Amino acid sequence: MQYDVLITEAAERDIEEIYNYIAEFDSPSNADNVLDQLMGVVGGLANFPERGVYPKELLALGIREYRQVFFKPYRVIYRAMEKQVVIYLIADGRRDMQTLLARRLLD
Repeated sequence: MQYDVLITEAAERDIEEIYNYIAEFDSPSNADNVLDQLMGVVGGLANFPERGVYPKELLALGIREYRQVFFKPYRVIYRAMEKQVVIYLIADGRRDMQTLLARRLLD
């Protein structure tokens, strides 16, 4: 079954921030490459949303409704519901993910 993949406005901002940072501090071509890779990971969820693992920060709180996939060091946090996958967060996994997840998903 094919799922529709929806990206929240917050996750779209995440993508823009990642792209702009890489373009400024590395190169636009590397930013394009990372963007393509991230979009490939996101697009792959349309066919296999169950492949993601539960984020350990949320598991510690007993929350199992969100999953994550990786394009290291980036983590894509999403939720699969019925025939939709909703992307909530795309972030560098080296950040303080506990705080970021709490702010974005639990508030």
